[in-house]
Amino acid sequence: MTMLVLTVVGADRAGLVAAVADVVDAHGGNWENSQLAELSGAFAGIIEVSVPPERLEELREALAGLDGMLTVTAHASDTTRDAADPRLFAFRVLGNDHPGIVREISSALNAQSLSIERMSSETYDAAMAGGRLFEALIAVRVPASVDVDDIQRALEELAAEIQVDVTLEP
Repeated sequence: MTMLVLTVVGADRAGLVAAVADVVDAHGGNWENSQLAELSGAFAGIIEVSVPPERLEELREALAGLDGMLTVTAHASDTTRDAADPRLFAFRVLGNDHPGIVREISSALNAQSLSIERMSSETYDAAMAGGRLFEALIAVRVPASVDVDDIQRALEELAAEIQVDVTLEP
C-alpha cells in the first residue's frame, strides 16, 4: 500500500468528511489517521490514507474533483523517518494571550533540532480575571542524542521570559 497525506480546506458545511471518505473508499483506499477541525467557519484537516499503488493516480484525480467543495492536496507520505527512537516529549503552555508565544516556543524547540509531532492551541476568555488566555498542548519528537532534562530547562527559562506556565504532560 502507498501512504498519502491529504490536506483539506473549505468553507464548513455538512457532508465534507463524507465526501472525502466516499472518494477514498471508491478508489480502494483506507482512511488511516486524521485531525480535523472547524475554525472560524472554515473546515480544515489532515488525513492519512493508504491506497494500492496501482490506484494512486486515480485517487488523486478523483480528489481533485472535490474542488469547489474542498481544496484537497495529496502529498506522498514520508515513510523514511527513523522510527527507532519514537520518544515523545509533551507539554502544556498556558498564559495570558499575547503575540509571539507560538513563535518563541517553536523557535526554542527548533534551536534544539526538535520536530513538533502534534500541536493544538486555542485562545479563550479568562473566567474570573478577564482578558484572553492562550493554551497549547505540544508533543515533540526527541532524538536519542537530546537530553529531555535540557528541553525541560530551556522551556522553563523561556516560560519565565514570555510569562506563561509550561507543565509536562504524562
